[in-house]
Amino acid sequence: MKRLIFPCLLFASPLLADEGFTIKGTSDPVMIHVELDGKPYTTFRTDSRVPYCAPLMSASGAVLSRRWPMENGFKEDEDHPHHRSFWMSHGNVNGHDFWAWQFGKDPKIELKKVVGIEKDSFTVDLAWTAGGATHLTETRTYGFKKIDAKTTMIDFTSKLTAADGDATFGDTKEGFFAIRVDRTLRQKGPVAKGSIADSEGRKAGVTWGKRSNWVAFTGPDEKNEPAVIAVFDHPSNLRYPTWWHARDYGLLAANPFGIHDFEGKKDKTLGNLVLKKGESMTFRYAVVLHHGSLESSKLPELWKDFSKNP
Repeated sequence: MKRLIFPCLLFASPLLADEGFTIKGTSDPVMIHVELDGKPYTTFRTDSRVPYCAPLMSASGAVLSRRWPMENGFKEDEDHPHHRSFWMSHGNVNGHDFWAWQFGKDPKIELKKVVGIEKDSFTVDLAWTAGGATHLTETRTYGFKKIDAKTTMIDFTSKLTAADGDATFGDTKEGFFAIRVDRTLRQKGPVAKGSIADSEGRKAGVTWGKRSNWVAFTGPDEKNEPAVIAVFDHPSNLRYPTWWHARDYGLLAANPFGIHDFEGKKDKTLGNLVLKKGESMTFRYAVVLHHGSLESSKLPELWKDFSKNP
């Protein structure tokens, strides 16, 4: 059995604070619990072949991300079981599908070590394994920020390194940095009342496959109160501004690799990228959760501030 390594802080009590973020962990299975003002905010989970965070909570106490398959009883559409709330993976790394992993034999993004936990962030080391090889190693950091009483941000950084050999990221729309939103925020479904907008002023299905700084789903949350969940691309990222895999059924994914899909090109290798053995590349994204309207979320201002930070 492989041993995981944890810092002592992981199993300590939460840092003493009634306000702001606190983070603690458990070991079987490994989970890292994030609280805001003493209430659950999200949990980093390792109970599937790709790690994910679930749920994502609004300041109203409503869940803004998909509940199924982590929870039952919410009349959730039981499609795409690999769409687990908030995650990162890709549909073609050296020919292995880390995205729709339930159809393959062994693709897995495996936790190797919890590197550290701070009051408002944590870092983990991961390995992307398939076919008896480690294709990528990854150091991933989640940072948490309370913008105001109605708005929070998750600042996400991932450093990917080609491990046992070269790592080819294939051109496919199935990836990369992703969220599946809750039922009411969608445009399709029995209780869907949501809408989609991007930084360029496009709406609904027009946002799919387009390049922009950010994309947001807006609408009523499960409490029938206004909510926004958005993803930001960072100017330092590969092929910025990225393309967006934004679907009416609630998928929102930033994907710099799916060029032929998004732009309707015949060459299915246009978006390929080869990372030579030992080489690394870093991605930075942010998730914004807002209790209120698209206008009150002030996404353009928040993205501008986010984009200025290296």
